[in-house]
Amino acid sequence: MEAFFNWLNGIIWSNALIALCLGAGLWFTLRTRVMQVRGFAEMCRLTVTGQKSDAGVSSFQALAISMAGRMGIGNIAGVATAIAYGGPGAVFWMWVMGFLGASTSYIECTLAQIYKEKDGEGRYRGGPAYYIEKAMGLKWYAVTFAVATVIATGLLLPGVQANAIADSASTVLCSLGSCEAAGVTGGMKLWIGVGVAALLALIIFGGIKRIATFAEIVVPFMALAFILMAVLVMIFNADKVPGMFSDIFSSAFGAHAAFGAIIGQAIAWGVKRGIYANEAGQGTGPHAAAAAEVSHPAKQGYVQAFAIYFDTMLVCTSTAFLVLSTGMYNTFRTVTENGVQKLEAIVTGVPGLQPAEGALYTQAAVESVLPGGGAIFVAVALFFFAFTTIMAYYYMAETNLTYLAGVKKTHPLATLLLRLGIVGMVIFGAYHNAAMAWTLGDIGVGLMAWLNVIAILILQKPALIALRDYERQKKLGVDPVFDPEALGIRNADFWKTKA
Repeated sequence: MEAFFNWLNGIIWSNALIALCLGAGLWFTLRTRVMQVRGFAEMCRLTVTGQKSDAGVSSFQALAISMAGRMGIGNIAGVATAIAYGGPGAVFWMWVMGFLGASTSYIECTLAQIYKEKDGEGRYRGGPAYYIEKAMGLKWYAVTFAVATVIATGLLLPGVQANAIADSASTVLCSLGSCEAAGVTGGMKLWIGVGVAALLALIIFGGIKRIATFAEIVVPFMALAFILMAVLVMIFNADKVPGMFSDIFSSAFGAHAAFGAIIGQAIAWGVKRGIYANEAGQGTGPHAAAAAEVSHPAKQGYVQAFAIYFDTMLVCTSTAFLVLSTGMYNTFRTVTENGVQKLEAIVTGVPGLQPAEGALYTQAAVESVLPGGGAIFVAVALFFFAFTTIMAYYYMAETNLTYLAGVKKTHPLATLLLRLGIVGMVIFGAYHNAAMAWTLGDIGVGLMAWLNVIAILILQKPALIALRDYERQKKLGVDPVFDPEALGIRNADFWKTKA
């Protein structure tokens, strides 16, 4: 069974999906006339302005919720793993995917705003399932996406993030002798899981408003702290920074003597890491985008395009600069001997570490500057990154559960079961090996990406119309207001009835 799921995961996350996401980003960049460059100042302005209401959260809160989902363990561990498989050149291709992904994020998040609706409690709801049904008219397609999302984000992926928290925290606590002192050497991960689950329950039982409030405080704090650490490490290794940039650009195009032979791996892993990290096109960001209180859908499209920049160009890049500027990374190439594939080291900056042990590379990088503090800093960073991701997962699952209910208000029992389910999976995932859950979660998220990218390629027109309308009104010097009927956009029922 495990072999089957690994095979299925390989099919879903094949080069075809990478090519689809990369191609979609390039297409949307052209169709929006490179809005991620032309509109950069507007992105920044809209991110810190806007208002919230009883029905919706502010643009910044929606950004914080979506960023909570984007910034998980992959930002710390995944980037280092990409360098291990693709060399420094993978970082350049990660930037390329981040740049193109900003336009993809604009399209999907603007669509989520256009086709959002109010639930039975007066809160905004929206996302791929909503715009697939309303704009495409394919209920089965929308239901398929919603089911995949509930299973992946509500039951499978939370355990993976919780396992990363428990592994990192227990390593630090046990190294300090806390395990032996408390007499719980074998059960430390379980108790950590219980603590994380209790904190999660305290937040998610408070609904979207409490999630938004927590996210807008914690997400900027954790991201900025991590970025500042990367800057500090680079200052201590200033003499190596020019060489680091040289390695990134030369190996990205196969010109580096050591990394030239793995240019294919650099492109594949850089693009794949970009997709995994910023999630542009996966259909996760639109859920939070739909919850924002804005006068025009394009406003939140701009804000969510900025989210891709922030995640890829700042947070993921910080991890890359941490390991590259300190030399604390390994890079491998795949070789075949006697018909058997194996990894051969090209660079060995941290002897003994394998590609999958990404967080340990980041830990080693911080340790090289702050001896004794690397493990603690990475454990704290992993906690905040992973915990806020679990929180965002719950919101995505709840939104799709509401959609599947087919009524304005989800049955309280269904919501309670989802909340108890995700809390239980956090405890279970923290204590048990999460390898299979990660594979199954990848399958769910990969299926979401296939369904969503195909949908937004078909449904892009309303988002493009909204962009032109927004820019037209801005030139007139007014605060843009959305009127779907005047623009010929059908089934945008919320905007037609909005007071």
